Amino acid sequence: MNEFTLGIEEEYMVIDPVTRELTSHEQKIVEAAQKIHKDQVKAEMHQAVVEVGTGICRTTTEARKEIAQLRYTVSQLAGEQGLRIGAAGTHPFSHWEKQLITEHPRYNEIVNELQEAARSNLIFGLHVHVGFQSRELAIHIANQVRYFLPHVFALSTNSPFWESRNTGYKSFRTKIFDKFPRTGIPDIFNSIEDYDNYVKLLIKTNCMDNAKKIWWDIRVHPFFDTVEFRICDCPMLVDETMALTALFQSLCAKLYKLRLQNMEFISYSRALINENKWRAARYGIDGNLIDFGKEMEVNCRNLVLELLDFVDDVVDDLGCRDDINYVHKILEHGTGADRQLAVYQQTGSFEAVVDYITNQTLIGAK
Repeated sequence: MNEFTLGIEEEYMVIDPVTRELTSHEQKIVEAAQKIHKDQVKAEMHQAVVEVGTGICRTTTEARKEIAQLRYTVSQLAGEQGLRIGAAGTHPFSHWEKQLITEHPRYNEIVNELQEAARSNLIFGLHVHVGFQSRELAIHIANQVRYFLPHVFALSTNSPFWESRNTGYKSFRTKIFDKFPRTGIPDIFNSIEDYDNYVKLLIKTNCMDNAKKIWWDIRVHPFFDTVEFRICDCPMLVDETMALTALFQSLCAKLYKLRLQNMEFISYSRALINENKWRAARYGIDGNLIDFGKEMEVNCRNLVLELLDFVDDVVDDLGCRDDINYVHKILEHGTGADRQLAVYQQTGSFEAVVDYITNQTLIGAK
């Protein structure tokens, strides 16, 4: 039986509490955190970013404990440097031109190749790994779960602002990342050999030097036996991160269960799924997505409720019901983007939005 183990990575903003601007922490937070959590805290390409990652967790309960602790540690260490951390997909007003790039051969190489697309890529995401017993099984599930990515992504939307502008999107982060090569919804791969041959061809022709430069919304990880979900904005609340993680884990378990019964979900084309991704980025949970089975538009919230019904029979076996139930709260209170927009409408202040984000980031962190 597949275990569907979990790993969570989150990227946080490092913020000056006086100006509320993004600021370099000169890697001091990372250096201090590594003494406590070893390699679970890392630098990112921009110096105003700290990335954390859990170990391999068997359940969402285990993963929650780790992510809550990592948020708390990084926040405490940031405080010692006179800084704060925040969890959102973009910073409401800081300009990327002013941000320093971390000195590292890999980042230098990416910036040299991708130029302004890399330098302006000042965004913060959530990555969720779900473990599989084989890469063959992982590619099979990845093909099918692609259809559901926009539904979960809509729940994660948390980046309505960019450089002091209301972008009109609930997730502008994805629009910024679209400038990179090899992003977005991937195509279907007929087998793991098919995928590996694709990777080999790109390496052979100098498109990339390794498969980590495939930045799709979902990928079979090049080094681990996991499906890595990369589509979500970094959520503001620990509860939101855990709800999305529980959804991804449950989807994998449900599709695996169908496979054991010689059934499978329809694999839709990238072009069709992209229509839903665009709608999710633009409207979050307040728009309509397309139900391709019925060939009609359906309210996103209704599709999320249908999705919860679809996975319901595996949730208790996984032990993630408490976490997945928080999806109802997201539907009730709005996504991070909805709440950021509400604060801005009330105050007219981007600084107030930043304060709201930094306060929310620590709820449930311990």
